[in-house]
Amino acid sequence: MALDKQVLSSLIVSELEAKGFVASGDHSYAQDLADAIAAAVVAHVQAYAEVTVDSGSSAGTYPVE
Repeated sequence: MALDKQVLSSLIVSELEAKGFVASGDHSYAQDLADAIAAAVVAHVQAYAEVTVDSGSSAGTYPVE
């Protein structure tokens, strides 16, 4: 599964709107907040996540990119 900051940001905005946040307008920072959270989550997962392949010629542990 690919990690996509824009897709994650859109999901975050949708969830914020469902909770009553206003995501548009001159004084709304919901999109900026969602973009920052999405970027941090993707960076964290890419930096620390690992995939383990238990058998076969590709057996081993590999980083998520």
